[in-house]
Amino acid sequence: MAFSMHAPVQARPEERRQALDDIDLPEGELPGSLAEIYEKSGIPEVFARLDRDLIGLAPVKGRVREIASLLIVDKVRRQLGLTAEPPTLHMSFTGNPGTGKTTVAMRMAQILHQLGYIRTDRLVAVTRDDMVGQYIGHTAPKTKEILKRAMGGVLFIDEAYYLFRPENERDYGAEAIEILLQIMENQRDDLVVVVAGYADKMAKFFTANPGFRSRVAHHIDFPDYGAAELLEIGELMLARQNYRFDAKARAAFADYVKIRMNQPHFANARSIRNALDRARMRQAIRLFQEKDKPLTKESLTTIQEGEIRQSRVFRGGIEGWPEGVPDAQGAGQPGMEK
Repeated sequence: MAFSMHAPVQARPEERRQALDDIDLPEGELPGSLAEIYEKSGIPEVFARLDRDLIGLAPVKGRVREIASLLIVDKVRRQLGLTAEPPTLHMSFTGNPGTGKTTVAMRMAQILHQLGYIRTDRLVAVTRDDMVGQYIGHTAPKTKEILKRAMGGVLFIDEAYYLFRPENERDYGAEAIEILLQIMENQRDDLVVVVAGYADKMAKFFTANPGFRSRVAHHIDFPDYGAAELLEIGELMLARQNYRFDAKARAAFADYVKIRMNQPHFANARSIRNALDRARMRQAIRLFQEKDKPLTKESLTTIQEGEIRQSRVFRGGIEGWPEGVPDAQGAGQPGMEK
């Protein structure tokens, strides 16, 4: 998951606004300007939260706004009897880890709910292990239970390509895919499915599963963050926890980011979060080593240069990677920092 300042799955009731279904339109009468409808829908607040949640990602935010524009126009057309069927809403999010896919899926769930396309703004995030069983007769109940939980909202399947393992003829992922495709087609008015993962692996997945390709209408690519964006993300992460860099630590962290983002297994905002967790641990160790000094608010909240420079990254290693383990081991495997 990418860095998120605010990541509740469900909006608070007092934050919700009237869905377009609730806007009264006299028969055959246009509802006014799209700007007025847009404000009444409550979508501006969702976009404001998205901007607070995620640094950068202008192309992604632009695509989300385009989809929202389509849905608003479609909603008005439906109310005027100009459209018979709702648009296909299943989506594909592609990009490296830590680029905001889960957070954007949360906000998309809120947008779809605000516009009345789904009953709730609930997001159910799963992986292969949540849907595929280990023995005959185990997969169908697991998959159906996940679908039951997600119904009325959004189902987010991370690393969806792991559902398909053609090299193992005894694998049960195909059964989960078959059930999922049936629901995506037959109950698309009550469930939106978002599949996510690396771009190249998702392309192969769609090629091997044409049923998925034909059911997914919206494809959004999530770019990697730049060094300046990652530094800003790091500072916001610290601020949320009432920490800050001093001047030398900030410069050191800028150096850290530039090195780390060019190493294997870099996971964008996820790697930044992990690096800051280790820096906070080093700060705590330093404070204990200085235990005879009186504590101050300044000392408890400030990350110093040493807490950053101690990283293995500055010694040619990869911080967080076990000593003695080859850098290539585990690359691309589920659960590893990629």
